[in-house]
Amino acid sequence: MGCLFGGLLAEGGLNVTLLARRQSHVDAIRDHGLVMLGEGGGRTIVVNATTDVASILPADVVLFQCKAQHTPTVAAAVLPLFEGAAARGTVAISFQNGLGNEQAIAAILGNEVVLGGLTAQGATLEAPGVVRSYAKLPTLIGEMGGGVSKRAGNLAALFTLHGLPVEASDDIMHHKWRKLLMNVALSASSGITDLSIGEVLAIPELAATARRAMDEAAAVAAASGVILPTAERFGLFDTIVGSGAADNRTSMCRDILARRPSELDAIYGSVIRLGEVHGVPTPTLQTLAAMVRGIESRYA
Repeated sequence: MGCLFGGLLAEGGLNVTLLARRQSHVDAIRDHGLVMLGEGGGRTIVVNATTDVASILPADVVLFQCKAQHTPTVAAAVLPLFEGAAARGTVAISFQNGLGNEQAIAAILGNEVVLGGLTAQGATLEAPGVVRSYAKLPTLIGEMGGGVSKRAGNLAALFTLHGLPVEASDDIMHHKWRKLLMNVALSASSGITDLSIGEVLAIPELAATARRAMDEAAAVAAASGVILPTAERFGLFDTIVGSGAADNRTSMCRDILARRPSELDAIYGSVIRLGEVHGVPTPTLQTLAAMVRGIESRYA
């Protein structure tokens, strides 16, 4: 996702640097450019890439698109980009799955620099320096406390102008819950079965399980003060199902196939824990999470 967003913005003319851990990935981008496949047609995008934070000082905007379990480590690593941030106005935007990433970033970088974000877009890294995009779908940013600030509006306009359509939200937590409902519906089902989103939903029993998971998460959201009416609850879900993203496997599926830790805790654990706090039962979510935990135990 970092390659997708960074590549689109670089293609649109912004000065972008991709920060990655794997030297092979960085070397491929430096040597051959970032190869973008899928949505928008195949092309090669010239973009900076590095493993060294110090080489990209200063920064105006830092997009967090790492796995949720790595958020504190990455926030600590990019801290030099935010030194003196109050004077420069550097901001951090989390485009990550689950709940709690913004809070983890704020604990290290400070509340005042953090914006929330979400996207329904999907991408896969097919090889070092090669990314595939699946569909143009909504992307939102907003202040964690609500309301549309000048900086959120300006950033949304800037990104849109340079190839990444973004809207500023006046209630980003509401939208993050909507996205989370989609995550809990499909992440584990795709991961457990090794099926694409469209293939999961073509099986009536799995489709019914996905909707039960969404209903349970919506009940937890309501208990937490975020009301998601049924029509709105399934709106983003139905949009993705009817797009090219239906051909994509979830990131949890790709994590399981690669035998690496998934975002199980950020996606399912966060909702299950809130359900326990508010006395809302989540049997479907607990079952899906337990099955993924069992699979991950084989290679933990």
